[in-house]
Amino acid sequence: MSLRPTYQVASHPLIPAPDDRAALLTVLFVGESQTRPEHKVGPKVVDYYLLHHVMSGRGVFASGDLRVELRAGQSFLIHPRQLVSYESDSKEPWRYRWIAFSGRIADELVLDAGLSAMAPIADTGDSPGPGSRFEAIFDAFRQKAKSAALTANGQLHLLLAELKEAAADGSSEPLRPDSHSEELVQRVVGYLSAQYPEVVTIEAMSETLGYNRAYLSRIFKQHTGLTPIAFLTRTRIDHGRRLLRERHELTVEQIASSVGYPDALYFSKLFRKHYGQTPTEYRASVAKP
Repeated sequence: MSLRPTYQVASHPLIPAPDDRAALLTVLFVGESQTRPEHKVGPKVVDYYLLHHVMSGRGVFASGDLRVELRAGQSFLIHPRQLVSYESDSKEPWRYRWIAFSGRIADELVLDAGLSAMAPIADTGDSPGPGSRFEAIFDAFRQKAKSAALTANGQLHLLLAELKEAAADGSSEPLRPDSHSEELVQRVVGYLSAQYPEVVTIEAMSETLGYNRAYLSRIFKQHTGLTPIAFLTRTRIDHGRRLLRERHELTVEQIASSVGYPDALYFSKLFRKHYGQTPTEYRASVAKP
């Protein structure tokens, strides 16, 4: 019997300002999904930590040279600016819960939990703990409780503690890439993600990273399916889309310039190619009540 795909998400009722003390650690959102067979996410990067816990079924998580099949009871952590993809099984598509978080102490918490970018997998077996942590945060956000932020941070600490205990018990074997390719791809992603508003050339990037241009481009495309230029274009267009949605006071010309395109017409052409709408049409569509 096939499982009906589902998707639900709950966001923090009030994301604190960057200078707010609560920004030391912020749970941004939580969610749960029963995926379709062979449902694939990515390759993509995010600006925050994104932790998934598999409730049932199976799937594959891939990052650079790391590719591992995961089952119920296992978790995988996506690090900020880490290029990843993950796909559900064709016969037993996974159901997972996820939590996104960031903050000035997030790096320290993740490292303390033993979930480095080189070994981002944990296995808690049939323990109900991780699943219940997600559920508690989801309920607090959905109910817009006054204590939602405290509840979320507390549950996240407990969740990471459980994953650390699982690693200490040896129930998950550290998974490491077979070569330096993952590190190289992450360095390219980091460079392009930071430099996208500026004038970027692959020659300059290759010189900065210390690799031959042809070799760097080949490795990057091998692991992501994209050339560095294609990734840069997508990064710029995606950031432009976000600015169109969030910064209504900016003109299309100002947004184009902000994401590395002095020529607004060229930006509009690329935007339409990616999203099927002009920037102006997109902004109008998201502004509708």
